[in-house]
Amino acid sequence: MKLLEYDIAPEVRAFSTTREGGFSEGNYGSFNANSYCGDNIEAVRKNRQLLADELGISKENLIFTHQIHSTSIRLVNDNFLKMNNAERSNMLEGVDALITDKPGVCLCISTADCVPIILYDTKLHVAACVHAGWRGTLQRIAETAVELMAKNYACQPENLKAVLGPSISLESFEVGDEVFNFFQEAGFDIDKIARHYLASEEQLRWHIDLWECNRLQLLSQGVQEENIHISGICTYKHSDQFFSARKLGIKSGRIITGVMLK
Repeated sequence: MKLLEYDIAPEVRAFSTTREGGFSEGNYGSFNANSYCGDNIEAVRKNRQLLADELGISKENLIFTHQIHSTSIRLVNDNFLKMNNAERSNMLEGVDALITDKPGVCLCISTADCVPIILYDTKLHVAACVHAGWRGTLQRIAETAVELMAKNYACQPENLKAVLGPSISLESFEVGDEVFNFFQEAGFDIDKIARHYLASEEQLRWHIDLWECNRLQLLSQGVQEENIHISGICTYKHSDQFFSARKLGIKSGRIITGVMLK
């Protein structure tokens, strides 16, 4: 398997998976570790074992959620880690972000055009992994994650480092008027996050910049501009290396973006 790794700090492992080096086939090929997108479950199991081995942890310490484009965030704390598999599964249903201060567990978010966000407090050794699709971005899940890190772990935004992983770019993310209006009505600065592009039928179409939407949210919470890293990799343009639901269809694999405290 091949990982895109982020050099956040020596005491943390942060990455996004590529499509290479797994057991899945077709539009799931070859590395897909998401069990909710229609892939062969045995291939998913083997791929998760590959990832766990790469990280040097047990497969049970890969924490996956069932994401539904909500703003629900779960703390991976001592109480959570004491739960059995069934209890954990129940707690992770409908969850789109995870926060922990526990070493040796990997917080995992699945995406295929949506924006995966890693947050790490360099002073208090606390990490978060966030799934920000356009719906989550609209509902400001990145802001909520920073607020919960402060509320539950006393994290200060100026000590946070942030990474926005591979996801769909402004140029590739065409939206209808309805979605554009959602962002406008939610108070986003349209001049900064939206642009017209000429479509194939010679009509202007709105495009939304999810990278900038989430960057502005982090800045609004006090994260320092120099501490926000955007990978700049468009999944739609690079669907040969990274999964893109818009390019491949929803019956395709997912990128796993993860963060693990050492």
